[in-house]
Amino acid sequence: MGKAYNILLATFAATGSFLFGYDQGVMTDVIASNNFLDYFHTFPTSPIIGAINSTFSGGAVFGSLMGGFTMDRLGRKRTVQIGAVIAVVGGLLQCAAVHLSMMLVGRIISGWAIGLMSMSIPVYQAETAHPKIRGLIVGLTQQMIGVGFIVSTWIGYGSHYAGDSSSFQWRFPLAFQVAPALLLLVGMVWLPESPRWLIEIDRNEEGLRTLRKLHYDGSNDAWIESEYSEIRATISAERAITAPGWTVMFKVPQWRNRLVLGTLVQVFTQLTGVNVINYYQTIMYNALGITGGRSVLVAGIYNCIGPITNLLFITLLLDRVGRRKPLLFGATAITLALTIEAALNAPNPDGTRTSLSIAGVSFIFLVTVLFSVSFGPISWVYMSEIMPMQIRGRGCAFATAMGNWLVATLLAQISPIALGEIAWRYYFVFVAWNVVVTIPTVYLFFKETNQRSLEEIDLLFTGGRALGGTLPEALGEEVVQEAVRRGSVAKGGGGATMEEVRSGE
Repeated sequence: MGKAYNILLATFAATGSFLFGYDQGVMTDVIASNNFLDYFHTFPTSPIIGAINSTFSGGAVFGSLMGGFTMDRLGRKRTVQIGAVIAVVGGLLQCAAVHLSMMLVGRIISGWAIGLMSMSIPVYQAETAHPKIRGLIVGLTQQMIGVGFIVSTWIGYGSHYAGDSSSFQWRFPLAFQVAPALLLLVGMVWLPESPRWLIEIDRNEEGLRTLRKLHYDGSNDAWIESEYSEIRATISAERAITAPGWTVMFKVPQWRNRLVLGTLVQVFTQLTGVNVINYYQTIMYNALGITGGRSVLVAGIYNCIGPITNLLFITLLLDRVGRRKPLLFGATAITLALTIEAALNAPNPDGTRTSLSIAGVSFIFLVTVLFSVSFGPISWVYMSEIMPMQIRGRGCAFATAMGNWLVATLLAQISPIALGEIAWRYYFVFVAWNVVVTIPTVYLFFKETNQRSLEEIDLLFTGGRALGGTLPEALGEEVVQEAVRRGSVAKGGGGATMEEVRSGE
């Protein structure tokens, strides 16, 4: 069906990403609800608010790790559906909460669901995408996260008018998250399974049919056959050194390297500080003198800026400019923006200097723009595309759990306290990390993967050799020759480079 079908499939699958964004964004408005704060006897910068957000992220750690088991055993599609079922339970518990412990359990369960979907949806998108538009396809993950933030904010803003005497102010926004979860659960029934997972479990004919359904444009039969052969050859080569369990991805050197890079891109994404803004921007606006309903309104405008920027970036630039350059640009520019934000906040501690407050809001907005043309979409794209097939489920589970959600849990817990105690000085934590760690690491160690098939990316990381060594004879001559022809793996004991394969040497 070609490109249009590929985009529609990826967009619908990203309903789970919409839920991701909604579940994160909804708490921005909930903690601004006076009825919520009174009901649970708390205030915006209290440890209780940190606990509500951090338990969500903590649940996501375990949900992501669970995906490492279900992705390989049950498939990509069914893993997403399991996440949707869990999300329904979590949403119902939150909207019906009558005491704090019920709210916390609901947030943990919702986090579990989002962790499961946050690692499985990018993998599903990457494995069904054409190499030429994989940045766009997986970038839809971040796009729908942003759309989820938009919807959560405006639902929260509208619910705010129910009045401080009504729990509708926060119960309805929390209840709404059940709707996209049910839509995803039912709709995924009609979407195809990942062709690479089908081939991995030896459902080869079904895998080939799915490849044709995803990518056939009326004249590219040869490309589809070639892609199918390349996938089979790479899976066969990887199987030769794969062992059961999780430890194998730490033992094979080039797999370990890719696992580290996939995890680091998630860590670096969190330490841009953007999710601290997403969670606690109303607190930041309060510090700038923007309070009450005005802070929720400004948050709603903020949440619209990122998705608009992200959409322009993934449709017009991402598959042209690649991955490394935007990451380097984003880390540098966000560092400068946060430095200026701190400088604007320092002489305006009570938010009474209007010109400085307006400038402060502008630079908070600028951070989401910069994030949306760098780490926002690319973190999901890069993580999912660099993992080899044999550890893609477990590898993405580990990277998302440890790199994204574990760090997010820490930041969610300490940020409201830090913003209350040290205010604008907290921005320098992210500035220092970007300067000392993120920028040097991306520059020195991140490889460019743009426009390559997932199997060609294997070759990029193996340096032209079969999985860091030689190709076992047990694979069979037919598979070996096909692998050599495609350049996915190296020639037998000698380990020919990609250039040698292409030149026929």
